[in-house]
Order: sequence, then C-alpha cells, then structure tokens
Amino acid sequence: MMPASRRRSMAAGTVLAVTVLGLPGSAAAQGENAPNATRSTHSAVQAAGKSLGAAQHGKGKHHGQDGQHPRKHPGKKKTPGALLSSKPSSFQYTPGVPTPTKAWKITYRSTSANGRPNAVSGTVIVPDDGKTTPRPLITYAVGTVGLGDKCAPSAGFPGGTTAEAPLVNAALVRGYAVVVTDYEGLGTPGDHTYMVAKAQGSAVLDAARAAQRHSGAAKYGVDAKAPVGIMGYSQGGAASAKAAEMAATYAPELKVKGTASGGVPADLTKVADSLEGGDSAGYLLMSAVGQNAAHPRLALGKYLNAEGRKLVRVVRSECVGTVLEAGRGKAIEDVTTSNPLERPDWQRVIAKQFIGSQRPSAPTFVYHGDADETIPYAVGQKLRADWCAKGNAVQWTSFAGQSHVGTAIQGNGPALEWLGRRFAGEPASGNCGT
Repeated sequence: MMPASRRRSMAAGTVLAVTVLGLPGSAAAQGENAPNATRSTHSAVQAAGKSLGAAQHGKGKHHGQDGQHPRKHPGKKKTPGALLSSKPSSFQYTPGVPTPTKAWKITYRSTSANGRPNAVSGTVIVPDDGKTTPRPLITYAVGTVGLGDKCAPSAGFPGGTTAEAPLVNAALVRGYAVVVTDYEGLGTPGDHTYMVAKAQGSAVLDAARAAQRHSGAAKYGVDAKAPVGIMGYSQGGAASAKAAEMAATYAPELKVKGTASGGVPADLTKVADSLEGGDSAGYLLMSAVGQNAAHPRLALGKYLNAEGRKLVRVVRSECVGTVLEAGRGKAIEDVTTSNPLERPDWQRVIAKQFIGSQRPSAPTFVYHGDADETIPYAVGQKLRADWCAKGNAVQWTSFAGQSHVGTAIQGNGPALEWLGRRFAGEPASGNCGT
C-alpha cells in the first residue's frame, strides 16, 4: 500500500506552469484557475506545493558523503560519472510533507559540449522501504527552471519547492531510485548551458553513473546490475531524448531499458519561430545565453542592445517565471542591434542541437499534446517520424486538447507505466506503423 502522505492530492498545474514549464503569470493567478488533477494511485503529480520559490543555492565548498570533504581518488576524477562529492539532503514533493526516502546532494564528473570534463551537481533519492536488493534507477531530467543557481532542482528538494518533485515522487512511490541532474552550470560555477544537447545528454547519463557509484545509495539497492530508465519533459524532454541517442556510445555500460520523453523541443529553429514575440519569448534569450555559454566564440554580447543587455542580466540570475515576465512579447529585433540567428556561426551551432538524427539503442516513449502552445506539436511528430525511420521502437502517445503543462501532468503516469514494463523485461514494438 502507498503511504497516506504520498496519496495526498493537490493541483500540480500551478507549480508546473510557472516554475518548470515556464508559462507566465503569478502563483496566485495560476492557483485560482488551476483545475484539479485526476487522482491516481499510479501518479503523484497531483501533489504539488503551493510555494513557487526555490531556496538559495550557494557555490561553496563541496563535502563528502557524510558532510565531510570527499576522499581523493587519484586517476578517477576525470572519469565521466565519477562521484566528486556528496552530502546528505532530503526530499519533499510539497512543502512540509516529509517522505520516506533518503537523499544526497552530489557533484559528479561529466562532459561539456566541447568534450571537456566538467563538474555537475544533482540529487540521488531512494525509497526508504527496507529494500536492499537491486532496484531500477531512473535518471530524471527536469523542464526549464531558469539559469540562476537558486533555481536548481537540488536547491528546492529539501523544502518541497522544486516544481517537478511530484513527478519525481511518482517514480519513488513505485519503488524506483531516482537521480536528478541540475545540468551543467546550474548550481555549479559558470552559466547554465541551457538547451545545449550534448551537455544536457551527458549530464543525464553521468548522473546515473554517479548514482550507481554512491555507497550510501548502494545500501538501498542502487546497483550497476539494475535496469536504468531515462525520463524528462520539456527541456528535460530534450535532455532525455539526447541521452537516449548518446547512451550506446557515451555510456554503454548502463543497462538502459527505455527512455520516456515528452514535449521535446527537438528542433530549436522551429521552436524559436513559434515563440518569438509571444508570451514565452523569454525562452529564446535563455537559449541564446545557453548556447553562448557552451560556445563563447558566438559572442552574444556584440549583438545585444541596451534592452538586450538588461534582459540578459535577468536571464543569468533569475528563475524562469521572472525571465518570462521580463521577456514577454519581445521580438529578436527588440533586444539586438542585428539578428545573431542570421549569422552562419549561430546557425551551425543551433543545427547541432537537433534531436532525431541518431537512433536510440533502446525503445522510446514519446508524448506530446496536440494543443501545446510552447513546443509545436509538429516538432514532436517529426521526432517520432525521425526515430521510426531509423528503426527505433517508438511508442507515440498524443494527448488530445492538452497544453504543454497539461501534457506534463497527464503523461507522467503513462510514461512511468511504460518504463515499468521495460524494467520487467517486457518487449516493446512501438506503434510506428499506425
């Protein structure tokens, strides 16, 4: 039976809409009109916190697994997935509601877009249910939270203010271990490489490696012998989808059984065309800052006018709700002296972020709402078509009449059910022929 504290049902739309998936509007306004989510014993997405703020996340010294400085491991520090530090943390899916879990804030070695070693932070969470034998591990990629360090998932988990914590909790109540990356530069020095495909995919895969090397988590069944699932929505959909494409070559030792990716911005050019000048135009500047962080030669600063420089300061330090409010209605010409997207160097970099050019090595569950106002439905359909054409077993699920946020909520349970069947060893043929 599921503990009563985990069956608590609250509307998830408010938190997801404002802080994860980036729809503008105040918490109060969203909360007044948010519909009640459907109750389900198979999903904890309904239990979202009322508070939208994330705790401040500093950049101080990292500590070992018991709060001490970590042991040195000569020769292993540059190995992708190497555990660099760990300290005890905690996980709440809504403020003031403790969960029967164990959690650790970690830093681990990963790889930047240019192939250089970097350090990424994240959180390992395991059910404290008495199980010590190997259990499935989900490496979970969150949707857009912003570029400020205070927005990192790990900063909000202890207080229950990380917006996608209810979605993560839905995996935990099923008995799965979960590791959640903060991505490169989100909670660690430097700008977050937002929407940089390789950096995000590497961070997702290396988070799984780090979790499997964590001695504390090992006592609760996190084991390299156990199956691994990859999961994410929106920005996390892109990160998880890219991880699916990279897994066989970048992390072949991981026993990846499947990837569930929703609302995937697989083609940034088409997403940009859809968002420019609209309510969610702030995403474009976030992405520009992210690409520039990974590729400094793009020299974003030389294209910005005074308004653009002002907005970039907001983008680099604040969370997504604030950024979208500041950038609402802005066209590229409003913030630049000339359009960088018309430059060949920018076009080449953006083209590298395309997802769908490589076949994932394991089956995939791809889902999208046909009324998605943030990521065009056609972009999701194209990802499905591209992977199907390459012979991947794609299970495509379309949510009729659902918005970007609505699909995140409605799709979480089916995605986890699909992953559960993969963990159980059931074959997946997909529905490419329909």
